[in-house]
Amino acid sequence: MNRLTAGQQVSDFSLPDQTGTLVQLSDLLKKSRVLVYFYPKAMTPGCTVQACGLRDSKTQLADFNVRVVGISTDAPARLAKFEQKEQLNFTLLGDENHQVAEAFGVWGEKKFMGKIYDGIHRISFLIEQDGTVSKVFDDFKTSNHHELVLAYLKNPD
Repeated sequence: MNRLTAGQQVSDFSLPDQTGTLVQLSDLLKKSRVLVYFYPKAMTPGCTVQACGLRDSKTQLADFNVRVVGISTDAPARLAKFEQKEQLNFTLLGDENHQVAEAFGVWGEKKFMGKIYDGIHRISFLIEQDGTVSKVFDDFKTSNHHELVLAYLKNPD
């Protein structure tokens, strides 16, 4: 994995959201900064905790002009179920071929219960409106991810 770091420019991309509509990063960046968070699989316990923390922080994130976008390799239909079940209030994108995950450097080897496989690593990127990464969040628990993002926004390094 060759992960993007702070200061690097993000390549524009388009992916389908939970309704199947193509969403382009550059369109989102016209209106706000974007927190792109990669998560392994919709409707799993850890991913649900992380998503709900971000859901409940929407107003505080908006105070810093930050919009949340979650990306997994799930199909739009599964993302729609996740959004409805958890009453999520942000965009979910399906990167079924993991091309965007690879471009960000978050696709790679993982180990779980003795098995080795390729998958998405749980990492988030705060992207400024000019398309540069200002912060990478890669050391957090699913339960405190939103708190670390807000702490950074309140007091940037």
